[in-house]
Amino acid sequence: MLFHVRMDVAIPHDLDPERRTAIVTEEKARALELQRSGVWPHLWRVVGEYSNISIFDVGSGDELHALLSSLPLFPYMTVRVTPLATHPSDLQAQS
Repeated sequence: MLFHVRMDVAIPHDLDPERRTAIVTEEKARALELQRSGVWPHLWRVVGEYSNISIFDVGSGDELHALLSSLPLFPYMTVRVTPLATHPSDLQAQS
């Protein structure tokens, strides 16, 4: 199943700077791990915001929730998920 996921990050300004650096470093490592595994095939930055738009390819909504909640920045995120389906006019789907 494909999911369109928008993640908006709001790290508290009063978070200890060392803790912030550690969380961001852990987040990058986890994101790279998920991308390499194939479940996170697309990741785009939203210009001018601390946000991203991603496509996840997982077996279920439960699996997606488990992956998202495993992200170190998850406690500081607002996440919006949209399940996706193939469009009948998609040129790639017709091949």
